[in-house]
Amino acid sequence: MERLLEPERMIVVRVPWVDDRGETHVNRGFRVQFNQALGPCRGGFRFHPSMSLSVAKFLAFEQTLRNALSPYKIGGAAGGSDFDPKGKSDNEVMRFCQSFMHEIYRYLGIDKDLPSEEMGVGTREMGYLFGQYRRLAGHFQGSFTGPRIFWSGSSLRTEATGYSLVFFAQLLLADLNKDFKGIRCVVSGCGKIALHVLEKLIAYGALPVTVSDSKGYLVDEEGFDYDKIALLREIKTQQRSLMTQDYSKTYARAKYYDEAKPWNERCDVAFPCATQNEIDQSDAMNLVNSGCRILVEGSNMPCTPEAVDVLRKSNVLIAPAVAAGAGGVVAGEFELNHECNSVNWSPQDFESKLQEAIKQTYQRSLKAALDFGYSKESPEYLVHGAVISAFLTLAQAMTDQGCV
Repeated sequence: MERLLEPERMIVVRVPWVDDRGETHVNRGFRVQFNQALGPCRGGFRFHPSMSLSVAKFLAFEQTLRNALSPYKIGGAAGGSDFDPKGKSDNEVMRFCQSFMHEIYRYLGIDKDLPSEEMGVGTREMGYLFGQYRRLAGHFQGSFTGPRIFWSGSSLRTEATGYSLVFFAQLLLADLNKDFKGIRCVVSGCGKIALHVLEKLIAYGALPVTVSDSKGYLVDEEGFDYDKIALLREIKTQQRSLMTQDYSKTYARAKYYDEAKPWNERCDVAFPCATQNEIDQSDAMNLVNSGCRILVEGSNMPCTPEAVDVLRKSNVLIAPAVAAGAGGVVAGEFELNHECNSVNWSPQDFESKLQEAIKQTYQRSLKAALDFGYSKESPEYLVHGAVISAFLTLAQAMTDQGCV
């Protein structure tokens, strides 16, 4: 346990870059390669002002458990920078990404560590990062990056994490002899994960009614549909806040609540998909009072310890992010197989393989929970099962490899 909790490698770099006015700025960059006992590292890059070494360590540890629980043998890593891409021009983002990659490219590679998208890092940022990596490393590795099908692997990579949350919740509901038909859902966030959660919930007949951003949340009592999601995506693409009147002008019954969270809205299932610690004790009490029976973690550790206490005492079932959010891991490995084997998967093939992988993850978590005495009556049985299964896999590999 002592060895597992200490990262194998922590990289901190200075990242100087020049803005469009010719002024020089300096940010910090991080990459924590937490554990490679199972294979080369995989994990996201996050660009956000709150990013720090301690956050990178936390994200890398969560990613290590998530990867160990997946059907694939890969290690865990995470990183990023306290650079904020919001409000920056394309050229400023490009100059920052190139400077950042210049500092860390030597630690990356298909047999070392392949980064993926996270908060604040989308197709644009990954494109700039990969371009500089290819230039410095002198070779092409398309699976390094995001969903541009003409020069990378799977075109559904961004959908994978959001879809996997819904697939996992569907398995949990099936165990309770229920399905998503008519289920009222609240979702936080309005980024890649949250919008794809909405898409798949709609496909399964659920009624998702909220999204949120850093300034508040939007509720649509009629529920979102595909046209509404397209409008939300357009608003976010243009880097506008949800609090602008764009949405409510088109859909008059929708309402935006400033400086508030969506957890007091009536719901059956909650999908926190924004950031860590977004649900505190009072939010958890609001969720319980709103009728929530299942919470599916889309972000890493979305609940504070006090919130978890409230949910546990109220018997709210928790689907942990390390298991439910494994879709990105699965998609990344599909991309590698796509490149190595030149397999041309259709979206239907991709979704079928993703569902099968999530089913395996669910079954591993459930089996470990039952084997170690956690019954299905325990609201956290899947949390315990997922962590136990991941730990046993990692511990076995580390024991076999000796003191390294």
